[in-house]
Amino acid sequence: MSFKKDFLWGGATAANQYEGAFDVDGKGLSAADVITQGSYENPRKITWKNPKTGETGYVPLSMDVDQMNFPENAVPAVLDGYYYPSHKATDFYHHYQEDIKLMAEMGFKCFRMSINWTRIFPNGDDEEPNEKGLKFYQSVFEELQKYHIEPLVTLSHYEMPLNLTIKYGGWKNRKLIYLFTRYAETVMKRYKGLVKYWLTFNEINALNFSGYMAGGILNPTSQDIAQAAHNQFVASALTVKAGHEIDPYNQVGQMLAFTAEYPYTCDPADQIKVMNDMHSSLFYSDVQTGGRYPEYKIAEYKRNGIKLDDCPEDYDLLKEYSADFLSFSCYSSSTTTVHKDQAATTGGNFVAGVKNPYLKSSEWGWQTDPCVLRYALNVLWDRYHKPLWIVENGLGARDQVTEDGKVHDPYRIDYLQSNIKSMKEAVDIDGIDLMGYEMWGCIDLVSAGTGEMSKRYGFVYVDRDDQGNGSLKRTPKDSFYWYKKVIASNGEDLSN
Repeated sequence: MSFKKDFLWGGATAANQYEGAFDVDGKGLSAADVITQGSYENPRKITWKNPKTGETGYVPLSMDVDQMNFPENAVPAVLDGYYYPSHKATDFYHHYQEDIKLMAEMGFKCFRMSINWTRIFPNGDDEEPNEKGLKFYQSVFEELQKYHIEPLVTLSHYEMPLNLTIKYGGWKNRKLIYLFTRYAETVMKRYKGLVKYWLTFNEINALNFSGYMAGGILNPTSQDIAQAAHNQFVASALTVKAGHEIDPYNQVGQMLAFTAEYPYTCDPADQIKVMNDMHSSLFYSDVQTGGRYPEYKIAEYKRNGIKLDDCPEDYDLLKEYSADFLSFSCYSSSTTTVHKDQAATTGGNFVAGVKNPYLKSSEWGWQTDPCVLRYALNVLWDRYHKPLWIVENGLGARDQVTEDGKVHDPYRIDYLQSNIKSMKEAVDIDGIDLMGYEMWGCIDLVSAGTGEMSKRYGFVYVDRDDQGNGSLKRTPKDSFYWYKKVIASNGEDLSN
């Protein structure tokens, strides 16, 4: 076996990390627009203002919900004296033609991007959509169509309207089901014939560790997270329903953050911990792709006294309109143990884990696992038996421009070689139904975890530094030409 002839090779981005132009042409403030720059040592900050007293401050963008404590009456706000990377990012808004031409030169079959909800409905609950925002994305999709590149569109990628957080409390409020579905229907109708692949919520299971980014919730409780997840599940099902009714060619998928997790020791307690951790994450795909609440989650909610604001029709929708396919991000694996005193920790995609002594770590603590995609694909295929799509995978590193204007990134090529080889084994050896592969941050963008530009992912270098300075000149890296060869050979030629 080998990759399908129509395998969707490409790359992926998110509007809040790539698009820029945060206040142009009627766009409203999103939840991402009040998050500052940070670093590996210093977390990003969510800035706030108390409208009653005028007091200002910030809370750290922590993956520990207990540290996310907004003062009473404080609301997220843009403040003077802080740098917000999403405001400028790497300015796809004004460079989309140039960037799409570069993607076409690499041979992209697909480009994953997000529509920024606040370009379409600036406040989320506006009576009418913003026509300038609709026209911008139409221009992007028409440009992609010119080069025969399929867009894969994420409807919500940590960019929900900030007004929905302040006015409604974010996704813990069922009102957002209607508002999101109206937004989804608006863009699906407008871009019928231009877009057929859709994702509802980016890394929906990020609600587990970031109620603000994934759900727009301030000071979230376990009850809030459970309700937000349920509301997003229902909104996703309604979006699948609407997508099929608007255009029978539409496919609406789920997007999950998948981290392969291994036990650190052979203590059975470590294996049980892995099982529990996987339940916590895969619950989201059990519902959104599997179509039903699993027994382990129902029992957990009962133990913890969590009661959902729901109705019987919700569960009918979840069953009848589950995701058409399951897409996921996967960068590396994680190791876990109950014996915390015996192991060093390391970083990862937002969530830290135990350092695996068999793997190498990057400067930001990410560990490269050459087997991870085969493992991930088998776990998800065995569980759901629905088409799979890798929509994020990549390596953040410090790239340097040489005196002659070149960017040599052999470390990125090495990483991608091992990961593409791993997913190829899942197809060749295990018979997995894999739709495509989208390398994360194909054009340099702002890191979501740290807010830095110096942590670069792309095939194309963008002249922008951590303070937002630079010409924005685009320069293909060595990996650009390597990936072009990979696509041309449909994944058969992975040589340097």
